Amino acid sequence: MAADPPARRTVGWWRRRSLRFHLTVVASAVLALALVVSAYVMIGALGRSLLATVDGTIYQRARDTVSLADAGRLPDETTSPDGTLLQVIDRTGRITHATVGTDRLVPLLNAGERASAVRLGEARFLDGEPYGIPHMLRVRALSADRGQTVIAARPFSEVQTSINTASHVLVVGTPLLLVLLAGASWMVIGRTLRPIAALRRGADEITDTARSRRLPVPEARDEVHSLATTLNDMLARLEKADARQRALVSDAAHELRSPLASIRLQLEVALGHPRGQDWRETAEGVLEDTMRLARLAEDLLALARLDERGGTRGRREPVELDRLIPQTAERYGAAVTVRIPDGLGEARDGDRGGNGGQDGEGGGGGIVVTGDALDLGRVLVNLVDNALRHTNAPVVVELRAEGADAVLTVTDDGPGIPEPDRERVFDRFTRLDSARSRDEGGAGLGLAIVRETVHAHGGAVHLEDASPGLRAVVRLPLS
Repeated sequence: MAADPPARRTVGWWRRRSLRFHLTVVASAVLALALVVSAYVMIGALGRSLLATVDGTIYQRARDTVSLADAGRLPDETTSPDGTLLQVIDRTGRITHATVGTDRLVPLLNAGERASAVRLGEARFLDGEPYGIPHMLRVRALSADRGQTVIAARPFSEVQTSINTASHVLVVGTPLLLVLLAGASWMVIGRTLRPIAALRRGADEITDTARSRRLPVPEARDEVHSLATTLNDMLARLEKADARQRALVSDAAHELRSPLASIRLQLEVALGHPRGQDWRETAEGVLEDTMRLARLAEDLLALARLDERGGTRGRREPVELDRLIPQTAERYGAAVTVRIPDGLGEARDGDRGGNGGQDGEGGGGGIVVTGDALDLGRVLVNLVDNALRHTNAPVVVELRAEGADAVLTVTDDGPGIPEPDRERVFDRFTRLDSARSRDEGGAGLGLAIVRETVHAHGGAVHLEDASPGLRAVVRLPLS
């Protein structure tokens, strides 16, 4: 098997390093680049500044000498207190005056170079070795009266020494400063990441037996504080979901135990006294309990699907409520009255249902929502089934458009529900005492399925007093 190439090994090694290491290396690299660029700029600026100083000095000395030459007051012994080399050359090219240490026979610039330097009016570099000066020179030439030329020169070694000294200081100091800044970055980044390490340790301590624990929240109002707050909110939601799931399992087990115990008891009695047993009555009792189990399993499956979808609708398709509601209500016959007001559009076959008790004559044609037709049909079935358990007169189902919403109401004339309990009955496995005392009472999942289905479709549901009876009101946004 071929070995990994060096580039891939390097990338893998880099990826395995810690975030603190990555941040420190990147910060150090940026600092190194900034320091190198700053050093380069500083050396350049220092060199230009010193060069300008030298050029200014030799120009000033040359101007002073030109003034003396024009006035004819040049001394026999030309001196320069700042070490500037001076030569005064006449029109024939002979050196008439020169400072001590300057060649008195050979001009620093020949005739052509002198003419070019005077014409350009700027200083230039000149190698001093041919003239017995072991330095690079900075030379400037100015013209004087009577064809004279003044040459001023100054050794450039002072500038080079200053630049070299500054360069040596930067070469030694920059790495030391970089190491110092890298160490400071390592400590600062480590201190900054310390709350994240605390979050990690807190997360390690959270187990299934300590679900109520929360992650430590740092005092600083920074991004880590926001992260810890968000994670704690997530833990609270997970804890709530876990508690809800455990309660669902516990309640489901409790609800399953009753019909199973009833089936077991009936069969044990029948088998224990087979001769005196009415097997038809036993079969009917077992069938009734089996139907209760089937309804409970169906409700649990519906809730599981709603939880699996995370509060979203199963499908997104146009649903004509003015057709769906009458068709769903047909199964109840005269026990349900459907009312759809006129003016929603042209009546269509099937809009009125088959119950024979529908009051509306127009039948709809314009109330359309977006969602899952099966789930919305189950909402109506659960509301009607719940109403039929407590009513004496036919249950009234009404549908109308109100603003941007479709409003569905299911009304019965039963004893109703006290106002403090009207929100609680939408919880899972919640049944009031009156419902528990009735043989036809469900498991307390019907209204829970209604609320979660309606919320998944972007709507709302609530119960209100119908005087007499109870009215369930469902609002769904129109397409």
